[in-house]
Amino acid sequence: MALSVPTRVSRRGAGATHAMAVDLCVLGAGIAGVSAALEAAALGARVALVDAGMSLGGQSVAAQIGTFCGLFANGPNPPQVTHGIADDILRDLGASGDLQFHPSRRNTVVVQYRIDALARWVEESVRRAGMTVLLGAVLQRVDRVGSRIAGLDLATRYGEVALTASAFIDASGDAALAWTAGLAVREAVDLSVQGTQMLVLEGVDEPAVAAIDRDEAARRIAAKGPAQGLFRQDGFAFVFPGSGEALVNMTHLDTPLDPVGASAMVLEGHAQADRLLLFLRAEFPAAFGAARVKSYGLPGVRQTRTIVGAYHLTGDDIRAGRKFADAIARCSWPIELHSRPEGVHWEEFADDHMHYVPLESLASPEADNLLAVGRCIDADPLALSSVRVMGPCIAMGRAAAHALDLAGGGSVHQIDIAALKQRIADNLD
Repeated sequence: MALSVPTRVSRRGAGATHAMAVDLCVLGAGIAGVSAALEAAALGARVALVDAGMSLGGQSVAAQIGTFCGLFANGPNPPQVTHGIADDILRDLGASGDLQFHPSRRNTVVVQYRIDALARWVEESVRRAGMTVLLGAVLQRVDRVGSRIAGLDLATRYGEVALTASAFIDASGDAALAWTAGLAVREAVDLSVQGTQMLVLEGVDEPAVAAIDRDEAARRIAAKGPAQGLFRQDGFAFVFPGSGEALVNMTHLDTPLDPVGASAMVLEGHAQADRLLLFLRAEFPAAFGAARVKSYGLPGVRQTRTIVGAYHLTGDDIRAGRKFADAIARCSWPIELHSRPEGVHWEEFADDHMHYVPLESLASPEADNLLAVGRCIDADPLALSSVRVMGPCIAMGRAAAHALDLAGGGSVHQIDIAALKQRIADNLD
């Protein structure tokens, strides 16, 4: 019998927009947005987690960051300073053997993770939380009524979505929600903070990689790299023991905000990664002579556009360890400003140092029901270079969920700060 598969002819009609109503919309599914969404769902909110990409986890997965920074304080035996979903990730990925703890040259501990394992952890955590997930959704317009955000118009390849919510979190990384809403935003003047093309290499010789002197590697790339289109003179290669794989962070890229430039960055990033591999094979054949690329991440972006908040966090605040009355996150990660192609400006801190992020840096004075988290909070480039790492981003997401829950139908500028700090006390003390 012949197989028959019927089809039908259709055309897109007027009024084809899909309508969606939730309590909280989180725009951006990176680690800060995921932290906020999971915390809000646990509080009983109907949550929509929206991202322009087709995967959850943001740069922690798609850019293959591969390391958690800022989860721990400084010193030889630093305590953990960020909790919330950080506890769950460390517990679950630790139990499955998907974490590796590295004493850092920066006086703290960096936690390496298997990227696929974190991706699945995020997906399963979000799925079990029962929230609505909307991937491949690009923000087109923000419906703003006075000081309140009322809704978002989103475009997907399957049709348009009109999403309304009582509260919003901008976890986009580029302050996309605030910018599209017409709120004041901030961009650095005469400073292009460099991004990085991460890659995972397989077929590396683990003992030989461990034996490489990082200062010698920096000298070689300074001498020979520019002729090969490689300018960054520092970086690292972390091996996951027993895997024959190395996570490599040794590149720098411009990260423009214009659409054509941002797209070109992806192509240049992968090409730079290929040039880097050729360099490593030639200069360190014992370690990388048989290496090949297992996976390229999307280019990792460190800083672009931020909101203009009720408080502008500064490098001096970070250096002084200023503890704000409305502090919602803490960290002791160094100032790490990728301000030039050839290197990084580092300012490390002592064992007893701690600095803080105030709620006012997450809150635009022009909006009552919107908070920003992650790398689009209001901070100058020096301050942001410290607090944009994943530890404080997790803490910001958690705090934003609780702050908006406390605000209810009112303003985030008028919540009970003592009640908020009580809810997130383990991220502050």
